Amino acid sequence: MADANAKPNDHHKHLDEKYPTKRGIRGNLAKIGFLFLTSILVDMKCIGRDNFPDSNPYVVAANHQCFADGVLIDKFLPRGHFKWMCALVGADLETDYGHLGRLIMKVGRGIAVDRYGNPVRGLIKAKKEVEKGNICFVFPEGTRTHDGKIGPMKDGAAYIAIKAHVPLVPVYISGAYQIWPRTQKWPHPSRGFLKRRKIRIYVGEPMHGEDYDNDPHKLTDALSKWMHDMEVLHIDPELG
Repeated sequence: MADANAKPNDHHKHLDEKYPTKRGIRGNLAKIGFLFLTSILVDMKCIGRDNFPDSNPYVVAANHQCFADGVLIDKFLPRGHFKWMCALVGADLETDYGHLGRLIMKVGRGIAVDRYGNPVRGLIKAKKEVEKGNICFVFPEGTRTHDGKIGPMKDGAAYIAIKAHVPLVPVYISGAYQIWPRTQKWPHPSRGFLKRRKIRIYVGEPMHGEDYDNDPHKLTDALSKWMHDMEVLHIDPELG
């Protein structure tokens, strides 16, 4: 329980020290183990991998299909970039999803944001981390898809990229929803005996705030259009 006599500045200092969550040995081993199993059980490829910047920092903005989206993208980051990866995540991930949620927080070096209240504190913290050289993953829909399709997007990713003066890299994930929809507790990578499901990750060319008048709304609109264009072409990787 929080100390009733604690000063607001003490509370903010506590949050600054807590986030991003420390990855540690457990988080690194979980990431390695998950990607090892994924490489065996899933047919996964990345298109446009060269669009990731050679050097950090930058912001990655992706659609949100399943719990593991961040780790799936991590597999294709340039060498050495995973060390710098952190993620803006809903605060309920570490309180409402048990051991799995807390493990995801560790792997992703989560920065908690209040999805149902005031998100400003989390956004400012994420911006500061990017300014320190980190790569921030943001899922602008704010939650996992309910039906595999892209939902309305918030301005958080664009805000961080513009305020930190870094590129925003758009990423579209296809196929992860079919394997691990929010209605299932665990992933189901197989379509039958020796039939692996497909995941395709598409990386677009980096977007720059100055090309959109440094306006988060305009940059988010451009990101949303790119995402929906990709969805029309690639919503079902089994058809490709």
